[in-house]
Amino acid sequence: MGGSPVAAQEASDDDAARVVVRIAGSHVDSASNPLPPPGSATFAAEGEQEHAKPEAPAEAASAQAPVEAKQEAAAAAAAAAGVQAMAVTVVRDVEAGPDASTSGQGGDKPSWFTPKRLLVMFCIINMLNYVDRGAIASNGVNGSRTKCSGGTCSPGSGIQGDFDLNNAEDGVLSSAFMVGLLVASLIFASLAKRYNPFRLIGVGLLVWTIATAGCGASFDFWSITICRMLVGVGEASFISLAAPFIDDNAPVPQKTAWLAMFYMCIPTGIALGYVYGGLVGKTLGWRAAFWGESILMVPFVILGFVIKPLEMKGLSHSGIKEYGQMLNPEVQDQIDNNGTKHVMPGGINDLAGKVPQKFSFSRFAKRLMTEIGLFSKDMKELLQEKVFVTVVLGYIAYNFVIGAYSYWGPKAGQQIYNMTSADLMFGGITIVCGIVGTLAGGFTLDKIGSTIPNAFKLLSCATFLGAIFCFGAFCFKSLYGFIPCFSVGEILVFATQAPVNFVCLHSVMPHLRPLAMAVSTVSIHIFGDVPSSPLVGLLQDKINNWRSTALILTSILFIAAVFWFIGEFLV
Repeated sequence: MGGSPVAAQEASDDDAARVVVRIAGSHVDSASNPLPPPGSATFAAEGEQEHAKPEAPAEAASAQAPVEAKQEAAAAAAAAAGVQAMAVTVVRDVEAGPDASTSGQGGDKPSWFTPKRLLVMFCIINMLNYVDRGAIASNGVNGSRTKCSGGTCSPGSGIQGDFDLNNAEDGVLSSAFMVGLLVASLIFASLAKRYNPFRLIGVGLLVWTIATAGCGASFDFWSITICRMLVGVGEASFISLAAPFIDDNAPVPQKTAWLAMFYMCIPTGIALGYVYGGLVGKTLGWRAAFWGESILMVPFVILGFVIKPLEMKGLSHSGIKEYGQMLNPEVQDQIDNNGTKHVMPGGINDLAGKVPQKFSFSRFAKRLMTEIGLFSKDMKELLQEKVFVTVVLGYIAYNFVIGAYSYWGPKAGQQIYNMTSADLMFGGITIVCGIVGTLAGGFTLDKIGSTIPNAFKLLSCATFLGAIFCFGAFCFKSLYGFIPCFSVGEILVFATQAPVNFVCLHSVMPHLRPLAMAVSTVSIHIFGDVPSSPLVGLLQDKINNWRSTALILTSILFIAAVFWFIGEFLV
């Protein structure tokens, strides 16, 4: 199995071996810093001592020869062991990086860092991401179109009213940020091997902050659509890289529980977004809701660039400076294939800055092609993990339903049950059930044993039962029957959040975790909630019956349960 400890250790050993060869070529074997052969320092010291001593009788010398031979052999072995220990130390230092703070490697952690503080910070950021998703779905921000009946027209409200959007266009708007997410998630996951992932999160949060402010300043459908795409670019760095950081630093017996706390912020954020959007949108206007989100994220953007970064396990950033030097025309060193540096003559150095731009571009293009090749190799390795592929397929079906629930839920509830405050009602149900269900799923998996087979059992059972309760809830004609039944269904459905991401993280090699999270996120969005919102809107436009639309949508949860049931037999 890809996520076994033995396999992970073998992968770690292989990476270490490759780093040793590279370090040996560039520093140890270079002419500027030659490494003396094992035992040479010992032999030199002994030679000096021999010159300082008076000559001994031949008999004494012959008697001491076997003893000296043994001492020399022992000294040589000790020197060789010392070189090996030094190589191991170099490997650990290279893997950790100059600003290392990975747990378990003995690196100095930043003064701000504690595991709980990291978890709290990431949870708040994650919640703000999903507050944005809930806010744009709320009736206060999303609003309604202008309606005309009997010659009289009632004015529209919110985004849909200001830009006169139909349901299909409105659904496209909710999913527009996924276009940026699709491309940027994979790019950020690849860049994590070159640049510190903590800094990449800061870059993404900056893009997110600017883009949400732009949503508030948009003037038509296309302008807000472009801003929503950029929101996806900003969110991509965080969703790809945050979970591996939490997995690295969480206590071993509570890893799934910590993931549950992190993913609990998804339903909580969406629910708070419903309430926040409903209140702010109706009092200050829908534009103010986006501006408020942007302001709340600013402190975390600053922290992402200012505080000393953490390092992620399984990733090495020793090649960053060398790569930067190769692309910098001012650098006067040339690095051969073995990694050995050779200082170029002064005359050639003077010409280095005069090299045509075409030469630099071709070198950059070659390096880009190399990176694409490495990315393709990692993708091939990832897609060969049957457990990972199976859990993601189930996750796609699951997210298809959850995405449509989160966007169309308040509007469907208002139409089916004549709710006077659908935003507050759905927000309240989602926030309570999301917290209870997500935490229950994480703590349950830790209790029965955090293994992939147990995770699949929990996933299939909870999803199947949750689908039954949610389907039954929409069959009730009374609101008093709908609320308790739907609440139980949501608790069961949200119990899958921590286990499904636990499987995604632990079914692959450690160095593939950022890419695994990126591929998982891109897949569940591009095949899940991206098409679900406009498709459900299109279906509702055709049949014009929210109850039937909700029942058809809920039945897709059974497909997710089937995929996760199959996963039990692949481990």
